[in-house]
Amino acid sequence: MSDNSKNGDPSPNVLAMLEQEAKIINIKRVILALAIAVALIASYLQSELNFLVLLQRGDNMVEYVKSYFLPDFSDWGYYFSETVITISMGLWGTLMAAIVSVPLSILASNNMCPIWIVQPTRRILDAMRAINEIVFALIFVVAVGLGPFAGVLALFVHTTGVLGKLFSEAVESIEPGPVDGIRATGASHIQEVIYGVIPQVMPLWTSFTLYRFESNVRSASVLGIVGAGGIGVSLYQSFGAFQYQKVCAILIVLVAATAIIDLLSAKIRNWLV
Repeated sequence: MSDNSKNGDPSPNVLAMLEQEAKIINIKRVILALAIAVALIASYLQSELNFLVLLQRGDNMVEYVKSYFLPDFSDWGYYFSETVITISMGLWGTLMAAIVSVPLSILASNNMCPIWIVQPTRRILDAMRAINEIVFALIFVVAVGLGPFAGVLALFVHTTGVLGKLFSEAVESIEPGPVDGIRATGASHIQEVIYGVIPQVMPLWTSFTLYRFESNVRSASVLGIVGAGGIGVSLYQSFGAFQYQKVCAILIVLVAATAIIDLLSAKIRNWLV
């Protein structure tokens, strides 16, 4: 037992722990916590959240959902073919975005490029990500006409903004050692990226891309509302005609397709990573 403990004074370990707690609770963090609380309260009021109304009107929702059953699969062949188109849209929109996002993510990474390149690149990615796919689909429908191609382009632009940000964050979290070692050999900047950066981030990039593919299939199913092809056209027409049994059948097909994609993505991820 130390002399401090015998005298009733706190031990060095206790003092260190108290000092650490003092660092955790400081004026800046208290102000931040208060600011977050104010933001949550303000957003609660602006969102007009009222869960009591949801409970009171739950019976209306139940009756509406009942109208979806039993699902009508009389046009299942057409739903299947349109779902294949939807998946194809998601696949190509994601693939094109992943390819373009690789160089953009390098340009948007603070540890790879100077700030005068990083900031403009990030703002471009922000713009791509901020605008919804449906807005891009409307623009491309005017440019290339009705059909899946407009949907692919819309998914490509929006997904590039998302993957570009996620890829750049992965690049910024790499270990600098391998890159410094390659740089010491006199390698070029491109060689540093190929041999020092990409091997470290490839598992994360793969996971991000597979997840966005699954997400883009869901998004592609809605783009048909504005004429961008896929199962969304049938979904919109069925809603408009109040054919809720057909809507239910389409939704079941989409859920099944998403589940299959999720299983395949997990196997591909395990195989690659």
